[in-house]
Amino acid sequence: MRVLLLVPAATLLLSSAAARADVVEYECKVRATGETQDVKVEVELTVPTDAQVGEEMAIGWHGSYVKDSELRAPAAGLEDGLKLYAYAGISGIDKLTSATGVAELEPIIPGAPIPLPATTVNLKTTPKNPGTGTVRAASINFGTDSSERAIECEVKNKEALTKHPLTIPGAGETTSPSSSPSNSTTTSETDTKTRTPAGAADTGGGGEAGPDGRVLIGVGSLLVLASATGLVLRRRRVVAGL
Repeated sequence: MRVLLLVPAATLLLSSAAARADVVEYECKVRATGETQDVKVEVELTVPTDAQVGEEMAIGWHGSYVKDSELRAPAAGLEDGLKLYAYAGISGIDKLTSATGVAELEPIIPGAPIPLPATTVNLKTTPKNPGTGTVRAASINFGTDSSERAIECEVKNKEALTKHPLTIPGAGETTSPSSSPSNSTTTSETDTKTRTPAGAADTGGGGEAGPDGRVLIGVGSLLVLASATGLVLRRRRVVAGL
């Protein structure tokens, strides 16, 4: 029984695009002698999709020579401990122009091709601003230190290279404090209005008397009136008896 695996066409296209490499044409110059060589390297870049402002990111660089286009070590003049310094050019994002990576190399044999790293080299940089731009393969150098370059290789076909998209999203929005009065202030004002009856100054109750205070005042007035009425009736009875 045969089992058929169906893979969506979109998946195949994405995988193919991710694996595609550019043939980068370099002109390499030996600084000690001025000798130049034309070199071709298939370079595959892997651009991160989760880059963030203020965080270091890494662009994967993997290179291999095109057959019969290798960089050959000069007969003499190279020190032991040679390293590869690879670069990627970045455009379209403010204050982000390049990424750099370094890798150890196997021992160099004079007159033989200089070996490239078998593993992926991480080219690192830290974005300072959000934006959308592109990444392209850039120069490579060989030396014992980034400032001690024995061989420098500049790109000859820059405009023909693939521009890989790179997006640096902006920082998350934060909620700023509200400029409107706080709830406590609003509640305090409301409470004050509740405790202060309309016409308080006229009744003599004051700001703190409230409705209950006015009820007590009203009751007291009725009691005084009832007492006065009782006295009047009593006086009339006394007069009538006389």
